[in-house]
Order: sequence, then C-alpha cells, then structure tokens
Amino acid sequence: MFERMRYLHTMLRVRDLDTALDFYVKKLGLREVRRRDSEKGRFTLVFLAAADPAFEIELTYNWDQKDTYSTGRFFGHLAFEVDDIYGTCAALERAGVAILRPPRDGRMAFVKSPDGHSVELLQKGDALAASEPWSSRANQGEW
Repeated sequence: MFERMRYLHTMLRVRDLDTALDFYVKKLGLREVRRRDSEKGRFTLVFLAAADPAFEIELTYNWDQKDTYSTGRFFGHLAFEVDDIYGTCAALERAGVAILRPPRDGRMAFVKSPDGHSVELLQKGDALAASEPWSSRANQGEW
C-alpha cells in the first residue's frame, strides 16, 4: 500500500544531558554518532547508535527545561524516512489517519498511532517543493 519505509530513530526528551549520556554511552555502551546544538531553538540533539548502527536514539535536551517531563512528554516520536512525503501523507489520509503536522515544508510530517505514539515522517533526500494541499494546511492537535 505504501512505498518502502526505513526506520530512522526514536526520540527521547532528557532533562539532564550529561546524566543521560552517562547511562546510554558509559553504561549501555552506545556511541555518539552526531550532535547538533540550536542556539535559536535552545536545544541540543545527540544521536546515539549501537555497534550495529541499524537504529539510532535521538536524545533531545531542551536547555530551559527544569521540571521533570510527564510520561507523555519524555517519549518523543518514532521517525521513518519515506520516498515521497506528499504521497505517503495522502495515502495515510485516505486510510483515515489524521495528518497532525502537514508536510508544508516538503520535508516533515507527524501522525499518531492508535495508541497515541507520535510518528515523524521525513522526506528522503532533499525536501520536495512546497505543494498544495499541504503548504497551506494548519497543524491540528498535538504531535
């Protein structure tokens, strides 16, 4: 029904990046494969992989977060790369799945599983050119 998808990563929000890295790297033996700091967004992303890098964990550290995350907020999302973000979203919508964050940018969309797990869809390669009906569609709900 859909083109082949490739699992990319699971995102977890962490309150203390050093403590999280101690656990995932020093204790579990994962290795840091890349890192991105965003001064504007005030966050750091650290991607970790096991010896077999077929999967990654993305630790998201929001610099200003002081309180413990509620259970629904510390788990972020599953991410999948797709060959055609617009075609995938259209097929999901036809199947009754709400596109909570439409792919306005030709790159990224979010949906939720029936159990409420956020799923990020990312365009393989470069973003596609902006296209209707997606480019003017607003977000809905939480994702």
